[in-house]
Amino acid sequence: MSRSGANGPKDGVPKGTGPTAAMLPDGRRLHLQHGPIDLVIQADGAVDEVLASYRQAAQRFETMLTELVGELAVLRMPAACDARLVGAVARRMREATLPHAENFITPMAAVAGAVADEILASMITGRRLDRAYVNNGGDIALHLGQGGRYAAALVADPVRAQIVGRATVTAADPVRGLATSGRHGRSHSLGIADSVTVLAGNAAAADAAATMIANAVDLPGSTKISRAPARELSPDSDLGDRLVTVGVAGLSRADVALALMTGQDHAAKLAVAGLIQSAFLCLDGICRTVGGAIEMDLKPSLEKAG
Repeated sequence: MSRSGANGPKDGVPKGTGPTAAMLPDGRRLHLQHGPIDLVIQADGAVDEVLASYRQAAQRFETMLTELVGELAVLRMPAACDARLVGAVARRMREATLPHAENFITPMAAVAGAVADEILASMITGRRLDRAYVNNGGDIALHLGQGGRYAAALVADPVRAQIVGRATVTAADPVRGLATSGRHGRSHSLGIADSVTVLAGNAAAADAAATMIANAVDLPGSTKISRAPARELSPDSDLGDRLVTVGVAGLSRADVALALMTGQDHAAKLAVAGLIQSAFLCLDGICRTVGGAIEMDLKPSLEKAG
């Protein structure tokens, strides 16, 4: 999935605009925004610790987009290239995508998660917080103190936005990041999944894995799938002339099962390799799960295949 057009940098910082930080109306969450980067963050704990964490996050956010834009040319290259990356977020992006480099992937596949991880790291440095999270358009970095927990809603189809279950992460779980990918997402996908949600050690790792699993949910060569070169849809896409999904119609139950099976197999390999903890894959109302450490309860209206 290309991230060049959503919640990551394009070719430059918009002129006349700069990073903004403002508390949301609930008085508990902080909103950080600069160009395409749009974050909602929350910290729980003593008031002075929370306020200090918000100041640290806002300070780190000041230069983040500029740093990324300065390295875009390299970030759009395949992850395995040996070109040097300088910025902390850029290095997080490459680190998260390198384990997937046997297939085509660029560091841009992890930009949203890496931004969330970097802001979270700035929030918790030197602070004592019970819990904190950074939500970058659904890609979430977590900090959980002793006894802490975080519940994330699961949707089968982002277009309908119907919540079909929840994934709960506790402080004892080896998960500190969640990310969702799919053809209805903010960027282009090579596959046909409606949504793939991944839980992993950090948000960047979850982001990269969700991208690759969503790409694997596919029916290569099927005439029921419409595709177009990514460059025709987004001239600056890191996917170049690779064909991305623009439409899916008339899938049979067998088609759905086959496409999900390929994605499930890929997710299982990532789980065995220790790259993810759990995955939740959905296509056309059918959902499958990989990994049993995080319980994912589905409403009876959806079919679940383990």
